[in-house]
Amino acid sequence: GLNMAAVRVFLCAVVLVPAVRCQYEQYSADNFPHADLMPLDSAYGFALERYGARDWGESVRYLELSLRLHRLLKESEAQCSRACTGENLHDNDTGTSTSLGVIKHMLTRAACLRKCKADMPVFSKKYPKPETLEAFSTRTPYRYLQFAYYQMNNLEKAVSAAHTYLQRNPRDPLISKNINFYKSLFDIEEYLLDQEEKKHQVICTLNTQLLTTTSVLTILRKAMRSETVHFPNHTVKNVPVKNSEELAARFPATYCKIKWLFMEVMRCKVRCEEDLTPNVGGFFVEKFVATIYHYMQFAYYKLNNVIKAAPCALSYLLFDSNDQVMQQNVAYYKFHRNQWGLKEEEFKPRPEALRYFNQSRKQKELLEFAHNYLRTDDEDVVSPEESPALSSPDEEFEGVGDYEESFLADWWQEPKIKGDIGE
Repeated sequence: GLNMAAVRVFLCAVVLVPAVRCQYEQYSADNFPHADLMPLDSAYGFALERYGARDWGESVRYLELSLRLHRLLKESEAQCSRACTGENLHDNDTGTSTSLGVIKHMLTRAACLRKCKADMPVFSKKYPKPETLEAFSTRTPYRYLQFAYYQMNNLEKAVSAAHTYLQRNPRDPLISKNINFYKSLFDIEEYLLDQEEKKHQVICTLNTQLLTTTSVLTILRKAMRSETVHFPNHTVKNVPVKNSEELAARFPATYCKIKWLFMEVMRCKVRCEEDLTPNVGGFFVEKFVATIYHYMQFAYYKLNNVIKAAPCALSYLLFDSNDQVMQQNVAYYKFHRNQWGLKEEEFKPRPEALRYFNQSRKQKELLEFAHNYLRTDDEDVVSPEESPALSSPDEEFEGVGDYEESFLADWWQEPKIKGDIGE
């Protein structure tokens, strides 16, 4: 049956703290200073150049600017995506399954996106390289920021930057040691603020903490909010690929661009859940979407609302069909179905869970198909002149640099007195 022992609870602590003065303090997407607008590649590249020259002030300035530019870019993209989705499009054929209907929808959406982006200043600048976007996805700028802040003796900001980086990279040994060093100097709790924390991550962390209390109504409200935050409001259009060899032969450049774009979109969609997964107590929540349904089914059960609890349990099993605890929960619901007035047709996953499960599975299949079949015969042979530069913009700084090695050597010693870093 269901009991607290069956609940997988992650150890965590939620600290509600005042904001540390940071690069987002005066940030506004609607009133972004025109003088600060520049290509993200340029801002980030210059920041790393100044970092290498040990010009900490300028490095911090442009690292903070690059973080604001990246946020502006992502928020602007999201705004246009919402404006050009579903019912917002004046497209009467969005529901058709014919190839022409799908193409019409794609062209209508593309025109909408182009018009939307034309009105946003951030898109007037060169779009960042994939490797630059990947660096921001993994929060690499914060790794440099925490060291630069330390060099400027701004320890509060250094703590916040290190903490922000660790939320995405919890197993980084160097930054973990840096945090421990800061702890030996002063009370850092109020500065442990994740500068990039998203709304759904805060809610999921609260869910985890509340599961150890009797606040079932609060758990349910939080879980429901987290669910609505997570699921993207879009559908998958499955367009069959035909005669790819002929298309590649007639329009090789166009074919390669479309293929590359398709694969990048599929990679992004497949990685969606991974990118949204919160870090709770130093560990990423395993099976994030499934865990949300676990929270919901447990909360509904504690409210004695099994009619809603059962579909949540079955939704969980979509993502982890071999989970024995959830299988036992479903069996328990079925055994007592008459007691709660449950009908057989009510033992189904929730509609949005089934839709998301089918959508994500189809996306993985499409990505695998693209890897296996969307290639021309000579694609594997690329001359050095044609090979694109894929090196990371911070490649020369990867790993533990000379500055940080000496920095760590000075750090990683027990201070004689707490707060004393030596003379």
